[in-house]
Amino acid sequence: MRGYESFVTNVRKQVFTEVARLAYEGGDYARMEEIPYKIVPGEIASHRESIFLERAIAGERVRLAMGLPLRPITELRPLSEGVNDSAIAEKYYDPPLINIIQYACHACPTKQVRVTDCCQGCLSRSCQQVCPKDAIRFERGGKSVIDQDKCIKCGKCADACPYHAIIKMERPCVAACGMDAIGSDEYGRAKINYDKCVSCGMCLVSCPFGAIVDKGQIFQLIHAIKKGYKVIAIVAPAFVGQFGDKLTPEKLTAAMKILGFDSVVEVAVGADLCTIDEAKEYLERVEKGKSYMGTSCCPAWISMVDICYPDQSDHISMTLTPMVLTARMVKKQHPDAKVCFIGPCAAKKLEASREHIRSDVDFVLTFEELQGMFEAKEVWYADVVGNDPLEQGSADGRGFAVSGGVAAAVQHVVKELAPDVDMKIMNAEGLRDCRKMMALAKAGKLNGYLLEGMACPGGCVAGAGTIRPIQRATSLIAGYKKEAPLQSATQSQFAEIADSLD
Repeated sequence: MRGYESFVTNVRKQVFTEVARLAYEGGDYARMEEIPYKIVPGEIASHRESIFLERAIAGERVRLAMGLPLRPITELRPLSEGVNDSAIAEKYYDPPLINIIQYACHACPTKQVRVTDCCQGCLSRSCQQVCPKDAIRFERGGKSVIDQDKCIKCGKCADACPYHAIIKMERPCVAACGMDAIGSDEYGRAKINYDKCVSCGMCLVSCPFGAIVDKGQIFQLIHAIKKGYKVIAIVAPAFVGQFGDKLTPEKLTAAMKILGFDSVVEVAVGADLCTIDEAKEYLERVEKGKSYMGTSCCPAWISMVDICYPDQSDHISMTLTPMVLTARMVKKQHPDAKVCFIGPCAAKKLEASREHIRSDVDFVLTFEELQGMFEAKEVWYADVVGNDPLEQGSADGRGFAVSGGVAAAVQHVVKELAPDVDMKIMNAEGLRDCRKMMALAKAGKLNGYLLEGMACPGGCVAGAGTIRPIQRATSLIAGYKKEAPLQSATQSQFAEIADSLD
């Protein structure tokens, strides 16, 4: 369950903490060989077949957290291979971003429909009645049995069973992947088709065995800080409440300075600029004959459109994302600074690695990874002294963190700019629903609409790098919007410079 501690989330937390600690302490980085023994102490395995397997998996997670590639299973290579080349102040992601640790994969059963022990052998036999392939028979005692060779996994029997004794079973990673990008290798383990993958990270947070991992930049970021670079953190609106009640927005800047950051800027500022640009673009494009327009904020949604609906790509807004707009604004003010985006999203790592954005965003960390830095530096939130509220972003910009927030913000500004325009909006969350929405748009059924797509069900607060339960985070964002000193994006003091950032 998302947002609750488990063995998998605890291991992730320990890995990020140890990698951050290694970077802060410096010295001989070959000692990273010791980290798996710190994460998995003792002699007896707790969760897998052997303690050696547990440590091997922990070791690969450490490598990926440092931006290093997985080691081949078939070759003997030290855990620390390549670490000195990675101990630098600037390093972009080497593909792939999302990785499967093969020997951590459980090789879960593929999609099946199964009869459980709850079958009562009832006389109505409704499961058999609705089966379109005659795949259900009854054995002695009246228990139903499904012939897997005949079954087409439609699930009609499961819906018809009055005892809910039939279940549809699917690999969690496959069920979570809205791009149908996950298949199986020759051993039945999950395998990613990178031609389809958009790096949303939903498989990563859905795997109950923690076998799917994204690469990180914690190691390089801390090296940049230690080498004396001015590193400015730009923090996504979804940060509210991610680190618990004791790290309030007013304390965030002080806490970040303990880690070595120079200052903090809220990405809600860039969201405001994005809102204004998209509102103007909607009025120009849709009112001048373009059938509909899609928002540009979620990189995984944009990649999905490019892959699945390439002939519709020109309907997506040309406006830069809030991350990029904020980063460009910061670098315009501080040309010598490095910018680190901190947010909930795995796909932002991929976005920042693109050639036309690399000069804007130097590092991308998730909230989970930032938490590892706090742990490594032993920052106790209750003891942080600071009262520096983030007040530059509006309620519109802060609302980008939740599903529907982008479209609502743009609609708000359109009403301000053109009160007579009847702007219709639709939003979809999760890439399967996004694909359905695009199918309707392509068919001409959403003309005049602004379409908002979010790869993560729930929006950015449900991103792969979040920590808190989604409903709780959504509620906190609603409160944070109400507290905003500005309600509309048009009230932003930076509205006039938006054009200069393109």
